[in-house]
Amino acid sequence: MGAKRTKNNVNFIGSTLIVVRYWLGEHYLGLLQKRAQPTPEQIWLAAVEAAESKQAKDVKVLDLREVTSFADFFVVMSGANSRQIQAIADEIETQLRVIGEFPNSVEGYQNAEWVLLDYGDYLIHIFTEKARQYYDLERLWRDARTVKL
Repeated sequence: MGAKRTKNNVNFIGSTLIVVRYWLGEHYLGLLQKRAQPTPEQIWLAAVEAAESKQAKDVKVLDLREVTSFADFFVVMSGANSRQIQAIADEIETQLRVIGEFPNSVEGYQNAEWVLLDYGDYLIHIFTEKARQYYDLERLWRDARTVKL
């Protein structure tokens, strides 16, 4: 009896159905399991820890849940120069990717005067000192609660 191949890549040998299965190891099986959603605290804490590992200065977390509906948290910080700001942004992206969070968009990375990582409910702002003083988000969102780190 010969094997007959169908459009669905399912082989039929006689009346026995054989489903072709690729062995990809336990890692593949782990991807099939649903990941637990990280809590808001886990997300901003991972971002803060990643930023601090790259020597970000004056890191603040603003809780906007009581003030606005477009975002839950702002994480605001400064870097000394454009290379450090890019390194901070890269590290934050890497660490948040580990917990299953991916940015919706990244703005200002090339210029690195003000890098915005948009994670939907979590916005991460990385400024030069000059840009941070000019835009003064902490003053603009002064009604938001500052989270103690």
